Amino acid sequence: MIEKSFKNLDEQVDIFKHKGMIIRDEKYAKQVLLRENYFFLNGYRHLFLKSEENRTFKEGTTFEEMYSLFLFDRSFRNVLFKYLLVIENNLKSIISYQLSKKYGYKEREYLKEKNFTKNPEKQAQVNDLLRKMKRQIRVNGSQHSATQHYVSNYGYIPLWILVKVLSFGIVSEMYSILKPEDQKDIANIYGVDSDVLMVYLPILANYRNLCAHEDILYENKTQKAIDDTVFHSILKIKKVDDEYVNGKNDLFALVIILKQLLDQEEFKNMTLEFDHVIETLSYNLNTIKINVVLDKMGFPINWRDLADIERSQDLDEEK
Repeated sequence: MIEKSFKNLDEQVDIFKHKGMIIRDEKYAKQVLLRENYFFLNGYRHLFLKSEENRTFKEGTTFEEMYSLFLFDRSFRNVLFKYLLVIENNLKSIISYQLSKKYGYKEREYLKEKNFTKNPEKQAQVNDLLRKMKRQIRVNGSQHSATQHYVSNYGYIPLWILVKVLSFGIVSEMYSILKPEDQKDIANIYGVDSDVLMVYLPILANYRNLCAHEDILYENKTQKAIDDTVFHSILKIKKVDDEYVNGKNDLFALVIILKQLLDQEEFKNMTLEFDHVIETLSYNLNTIKINVVLDKMGFPINWRDLADIERSQDLDEEK
């Protein structure tokens, strides 16, 4: 096994220079490397390399250009994170409302095993999730101000308060073990099929965590692809072997999900923010074109048109 040794800032700069990168201001480069971490910044080198075999930089690649891609990814991630939190809050509100209305608002009512799916294959998952939720009640009952208030004054924690301290992942899993009729009622509010929402939620939860931990976003691919949507067709996304090449398991697939779950105004605002971030990067690129980055993200050239297309449920209503 090859051991990676520590490299000081001078050595880190020398590695970049040795591979053909132009560094006009070494002092600035060292300040950036100290603040941002060589390992994280180096993760954005791939688009600037001559090839997978020739791991040197394309002629003219500058440190500032690669750093611009790094900053672009951070800005894009921050915009996306903001709207993922909107979805997370909406979902928690909708689920807590629907379940409280049907099963009661005290934990001894809404946490009954009989309120969840009867599918024998999911019983272990149901029991495990109920344990997780009860543990959150024990842990947060005295630590979180809202839960502490309800425990101290009323002796219970309503679901609409509990969801505030549950992760997006747990809420996503909760949806997956609800009774089919409850899943359908919740999905209908978004205007999507319950099975479709079942696929979307883990993807949203994973991207939410990716954004929160500042992982590389723009080239991320999900393990599971989303189904074809009306938006793939309207945007005339290219097909190869009868499969869409964009918007399936890439970042644009996430944008298509958000198109269906955010309201129209929220989605348009998000698109404007994305556009600003993309235009800023385009201005700072020299060695490569912005379309190279967009292609890596799965964004078709006409991606902006998505904001002007009515949502799928609106299209269905017009038929």
